[in-house]
Amino acid sequence: MPHLHNNPALAIPIIVILGAVAQWLAWRVRLPAILPLLLIGFITGPVLNLIKPTELLGGDLLFSGVSLAVGLILFEGGLTLRLSEAQATGVVRRLITIGALVTWTGATFAAWLIAGLPLTLAFLFGALIIVTGPTVIGPLLRNIRPTKQIGSVLRWEGVLIDPIGAAVAMLVFEFLLIDNRGEALGQTILLLARMILAGGVTGLAGGLLLSSLLRRRLLPDYLVSVVSLALVFAAFSLSNQFAGESGLLATTLMGLVTANRRVPNIQELLDFKETLSILLISVLFIILAAETELEALVGALSWRSLLTVLVIMVVVRPLTVFTSSLGSPLSLREKLFLSWIAPRGIVAASISALFAFELTREGHLGAEVLEPLGSV
Repeated sequence: MPHLHNNPALAIPIIVILGAVAQWLAWRVRLPAILPLLLIGFITGPVLNLIKPTELLGGDLLFSGVSLAVGLILFEGGLTLRLSEAQATGVVRRLITIGALVTWTGATFAAWLIAGLPLTLAFLFGALIIVTGPTVIGPLLRNIRPTKQIGSVLRWEGVLIDPIGAAVAMLVFEFLLIDNRGEALGQTILLLARMILAGGVTGLAGGLLLSSLLRRRLLPDYLVSVVSLALVFAAFSLSNQFAGESGLLATTLMGLVTANRRVPNIQELLDFKETLSILLISVLFIILAAETELEALVGALSWRSLLTVLVIMVVVRPLTVFTSSLGSPLSLREKLFLSWIAPRGIVAASISALFAFELTREGHLGAEVLEPLGSV
């Protein structure tokens, strides 16, 4: 196969086809789709050097497109969250607050002490590890079919933790880029307030508008999906204009509001968004894996990096779950099950790739390792 760096007319269809093949293979052998998708991306990218996404699409276009696609995926995730079906809401609330802080702290120290990352980059890595990812949790739940309570906890955590983790990671990232450390804390706090305000207001307004249009049947059936997609893109872009990366919060909240306002025919909208999300996930994982540099991939497979990942899996995640479930009705077996499942999804992968690219360009040594490590 020839190099496809300068031939998007050929490269993009090939990536879509490879994504479909990976999804079918994952279904056939009953594995999470992320595994064959990442494998194909690594082989076609850093190993064989057939596809280089930044050369194919350009860095700005690539990461803008990835961010927009992630926003749509989180909107679809928000559509699946019904307040009436929520189980163990106290556990979920603690997982996305106290648990996020435990994960952030534990992953930071693991990356600093074991992987040898500079403390500032370890702090950023810890923020990236906060997310668990609905793009991986969803397929896992379809395969393993846990109890209703555990499935609800994993689904709610996976969707809600993504914009939170993305916001925290963005704040740390901005902090690293601010030259004047004396002003960094104040600017970071101001950015956090802007992100919450922009994402919250835009997401709520978008959800109310979309649900009102659907409830009053102001849209013909054939335009429901198209108008919904347009409104999601509008909410995402508008929110990001006020505060970078707040669009992820906006689209998640927009989906959550829409799902809980008794919208007629929401299942048809959900089916369309699920199909689109599968396509986007397939393409995005391959593209982001292909963008990884071979040296960074080799570095991520060193014993230090692998030990870091192991500590996060067998120490940090269980500590997060058991801390967040204190006093809950969850049994020991259910807590252990929650401790076992915490895969990273497209949000962690995409933001890791973006930050690695930007920090490497700014001269931060070791930043290139963030991308492969952030996808663990």
